[in-house]
Amino acid sequence: MLKEVFINLVSKYAKDPEYANILWEDILKKHSKKSRHYHNINHLEHLYYQLIAIKDQVKDWDMILFALFYHDYIYNVLKDDNEVQSAKKAKEILKSLSIPESRVDLCSTIILATKGHQISANNDVNYFTDADLAILGSTQKDYIRYFKNVRKEYKYYPDFMYTKGRIKVLKHFIDMPRIFKTHHFHNLFEKQAKENLMQELNLLSN
Repeated sequence: MLKEVFINLVSKYAKDPEYANILWEDILKKHSKKSRHYHNINHLEHLYYQLIAIKDQVKDWDMILFALFYHDYIYNVLKDDNEVQSAKKAKEILKSLSIPESRVDLCSTIILATKGHQISANNDVNYFTDADLAILGSTQKDYIRYFKNVRKEYKYYPDFMYTKGRIKVLKHFIDMPRIFKTHHFHNLFEKQAKENLMQELNLLSN
C-alpha cells in the first residue's frame, strides 16, 4: 500500500517514470535493515494511517507525505544527527524533482521537528509530530511492544546507559504541559500516553 502511495506522489513531479521506483526501493532497503525493530516500514504505515485521518486539515499534503517517507531515512542509534541527515536527504530528493524551495524547506522543517516534538507555528508540522508520537497513546499491549522494540534498536548500549537515557526521554514527554499539540491527537491519545509513559518510567526506575 505504501509503495503505491509513494509512486503516485513522486510521479506528480518526476519526469522519468522509473525514478519513483528507484527511490522507493531505496526507502524500502533503508527501512528493512535488521537493526530496525521499530523505525521500519511498519512505523511508516502506522504514521500514514494516523495522518490520513486528518488529511483535509493539512495545507500541504504532499510535503507531509515526503516527510513521512524520509523522516527516518537515516537512523543510527550511535549518532545524534539522524533528523538533520534525514532532512538533508529529503531536500536532495525534492530538489531533484524540481519542487519549489519553500515547499522543500517545509518538508525539511517537518523532519527536523521530530527531534524535539515542540509546538510549531505551522500546524502541518504539529500534525506530523503528533502523528509520529501516536504510538505513545496506543493500547498497553502495543506500547509494551513498542518500547521493547526500541530497546532492541539500542542493543549496543548496556542496561545502565540505556535506562538513564530512556528515563530522560520519558520525563521529557511526561513533563510537557501537553504531549500532543493538535486537538485531534490530544483528544485521542493524551491520557493514555501519559499513563503508558508513567508505567514504563516506573518499570525502569525500580
